[in-house]
Amino acid sequence: MHQPHEWWRGAAIYQVYVRSFADADGDGVGDLAGVRSRLPYLAELGVDALWFNPWYASPMADGGYDVADYRAIHPSFGTLEEAERLIAEALDLGIRTIVDIVPNHVSDQHAWFRAALAAGPGSPERERFWFRDGRGAHGELPPNNWKSQFGGTAWTRVGTPQAGDGQWYLHRFASGQPDLNWTHPEVHREHEEVLRFWFDRGAAGVRIDSAAEVIKDPALPDLVEGADPHPYFDRDEIHDVYRDWRKVAESYASPRALIGEVWLPDPERFARYLRPDELHTAFNFGFLTCPWDADRLRATITTTLAVHAPVDAPATWVLANHDVTRTVTRYGRADTGFDFAAKAHGIPTDPALGTRRARAAALLSLALPGSVYLYQGEELGLPEVEDLPPEVIEDPMFHRTGGADPGRDGCRVPLPWSGEAAPFGFSPDADGPVTTWLPQPGDWAALTVERQQGDAGSMLSLYRAALRLRRAERLGDGPMAWLPSAPEVLAFRRDGSGFACVVNLGAEPVDLPEHRKVLLTSGPLTDGQLPPDTAVWLRLP
Repeated sequence: MHQPHEWWRGAAIYQVYVRSFADADGDGVGDLAGVRSRLPYLAELGVDALWFNPWYASPMADGGYDVADYRAIHPSFGTLEEAERLIAEALDLGIRTIVDIVPNHVSDQHAWFRAALAAGPGSPERERFWFRDGRGAHGELPPNNWKSQFGGTAWTRVGTPQAGDGQWYLHRFASGQPDLNWTHPEVHREHEEVLRFWFDRGAAGVRIDSAAEVIKDPALPDLVEGADPHPYFDRDEIHDVYRDWRKVAESYASPRALIGEVWLPDPERFARYLRPDELHTAFNFGFLTCPWDADRLRATITTTLAVHAPVDAPATWVLANHDVTRTVTRYGRADTGFDFAAKAHGIPTDPALGTRRARAAALLSLALPGSVYLYQGEELGLPEVEDLPPEVIEDPMFHRTGGADPGRDGCRVPLPWSGEAAPFGFSPDADGPVTTWLPQPGDWAALTVERQQGDAGSMLSLYRAALRLRRAERLGDGPMAWLPSAPEVLAFRRDGSGFACVVNLGAEPVDLPEHRKVLLTSGPLTDGQLPPDTAVWLRLP
C-alpha cells in the first residue's frame, strides 16, 4: 500500500457540474450554495473528493471552459468567499476538492485577449495568443487548415485590413476560446500563480482540461494526416510544463494532485504524462469508450494496468462525464461503445437493459484498483435526455455543426432531488414554477433522490452500498489478478482479503466460483447462478 497522503491513488471522486447539481436561489441554475446544502448527501454517498467543472467568471460560450478570470466565481454560481467556504465545509466532512484548469485557452472576454484586440497587429499583447495574417491575396483565408473541435475552421478573423487589422486568431475549440501561446513566459507564470491561488484556498488538486493540446508548433504548419510530430497535439514540450506544475504541487506540506484529461490512442505516449515528476493521474478514456463486451473490457483493463505499472501511477476508471452519453442510455443500445465522431441521438435504446448493465458496470469499475470517477446523476441511473428543444441547447458543438452533432447538453440536465414534478427539488419552492436552465423530463419522479433513498433495490442504494464496501475493503489500492472464467465472464480477485468481482456479460446464467459469502450484487441471483448483465462481489475461501 502507498502513503495515506497519496489519497488520489484510490479515491472515489464525484464530478460536480455546478449548473446542474442544485439551485439554492431559485433562478433555475445550480450554484455553490446549492452544492453546500447537499454536502451531507455527498458524504452519505461515500465519496472522497469532488471535482468541479469550471466555476469561474465566464461568458459561458462553452459551459465555463471559456475562463475570463480564474480568481473570480461566475456570478450565477456565487462568490469567491462561498467557494472558500465550500472547500472548507467539504473538508470538514472528509471530502477534498479538485478544481478545473483550462491551460489551452481562455475566454475572448479575458483581460489579456481584450488587451490584444485593442493593441492591434504586431503588439506584445498579441504575442500571448496565436494571431496571424491570413492567406490569399487579401488575407481572406485562414492561416492554415486546422479545424475546430466544435466544427469549422479553427481561426476567426478580427476586423479588416481597411480598419488596420484583419488578422486571424487561433481557437481549437469555440471562437470565444482563443488559444494561448505557451512559448510566452507570461503564460507559464500566470498558470503557476493560478495553481497557487487555489491550492492556498484549500483545493487538493486540479484537473487539467485538454492536457495534451496545450503546445503548438510555432510555425503553425498545415495539418498533414499522420504527421509526426503533430503540430498541436501531444508535443514533447508539454512535459516541461507539467514538470513545473509538479514542483508547485509538491511545494505544499500536503502535496496537491495533478489530474490530466489526456485523450491518447498510444499507451506509451499516454504513460509519459504519468512519470514520477509529471502528473499524478490521468483519465482512462479507453475504459470509458469501451463497449459492453467481455473480451474488449478484459483487454482494456489489462492494458490500462500494464501501462500504469512502469511509472507506478494509479489507473483511473470512469463510465461517464459531462461530455459523453449517459451510461444507462449507451448500454441499452446495440452499439454500446462511445465515439465522439459517431455521437448521435435518436438511436434506439432499451432502458431496462441499459440500467441492468449500468448497475453491473458500477460494481465492475468500483472493484478495480485505482481511483474512480462518478459523474453526478449516474448514481441515480439518469438517462440521456435526447429530446431537448433546439432553442434551449447551449452546447457549441450543436450550433457550430448546424445540429448535425447533437451536443452534450443531454447529459447536463439538472438533477432531480424530490417531488413529483419539475423542478423536482432542484430549485426551492417559489411563488410559481421555476424553469431550470435545461428542462427536466416529466417522468423523472421515479428517479429522484427522495424516491430512491428509501428503496433498497434502487441505483442510489447500490452505489451507497458499493462505495461503503469499497472503502472498507480498501479496493482503491493494491493489485488484482484475473480468475479462470468463461470467455463471456470477467472475474478477478483483489489481494489480501479474498475479495472477488464477477461480471456476466454473456447471454446465459453462469455458476459462481466457490465462495464464503456474497457481499453485494447488482441484481438478484437466479438459483445461485449469476444472470446475464449482472455483477457480484464475493468473499472467496
